[in-house]
Amino acid sequence: MTRPSTRALQILAAAVAVTFFLLPLAYLLSVSFKRKDDVLSGNFLPTDPTLANWPAAFESTSLTIFIFNSVLISVFAGLVTIAITLPASYAMIRLGIGKKALPQVTLASYVAPPIVGLIPFFFLLKTVGLLNTYPGLILIYGFLNIPVAFWLLTPFLRRVPAEIEEAAALDGAGRLRTLVSVVAPMIAPGIAATTIIVVILTFNEFLLASGLTLSDGMRTLTVGISLFQGDRLVNFGQMAAASLAGILPIYVIALLMQKHLVQGLAHGGVK
Repeated sequence: MTRPSTRALQILAAAVAVTFFLLPLAYLLSVSFKRKDDVLSGNFLPTDPTLANWPAAFESTSLTIFIFNSVLISVFAGLVTIAITLPASYAMIRLGIGKKALPQVTLASYVAPPIVGLIPFFFLLKTVGLLNTYPGLILIYGFLNIPVAFWLLTPFLRRVPAEIEEAAALDGAGRLRTLVSVVAPMIAPGIAATTIIVVILTFNEFLLASGLTLSDGMRTLTVGISLFQGDRLVNFGQMAAASLAGILPIYVIALLMQKHLVQGLAHGGVK
């Protein structure tokens, strides 16, 4: 039975953690209602609240298009990542393909600074005619997040009993059918958790998006927010409003998938 003092400490620790994560969002919300002079004062709460920043954020830039681009590219790139990583991880674990080199190669490719790939990606997409297009960005991000998905999915696949797959083989199922019909449903929470994580990583990426998008019609949210910074003045109020409006769709997706995310991460961390 939990002692009252222990319970109080747990509540205090939870309160501190919640405050730590919510405080930046609270301040961002406060800034979105501040006037330009009020932002520079450094006060947490606006002294003269205004709603002007919210419509101005949508009027001064193509914010709706930026948000749409980010969500579209992130979701489809996440699906591409899973479609490649799931069979590749399964082949390594069950067939031993690349068992010694694949983990090291994937890790090494991810720790390299993203700026290293910007110029090669630019000319590669330009050569194949996919520069500044949805398919080009989706493919780049889809491949870019494979190392993360690989390291997240591998523990789930290792937990699947080989006897279940052997039973499926006795029933006449091949490797691909076993993966799709037997293994994938068993590790569905892990697949969902991995997909959410790679979608969020793509949604938040800025460097490659800034170099591979050349028009307002293709810019993502992170690049679009940077447009609020002028030569001499930064529109912090509009930037805050744009940031809050932009994170809302991905927040809703994460909230709806929260159960699968928590379940998947919990299962992946327990042997």
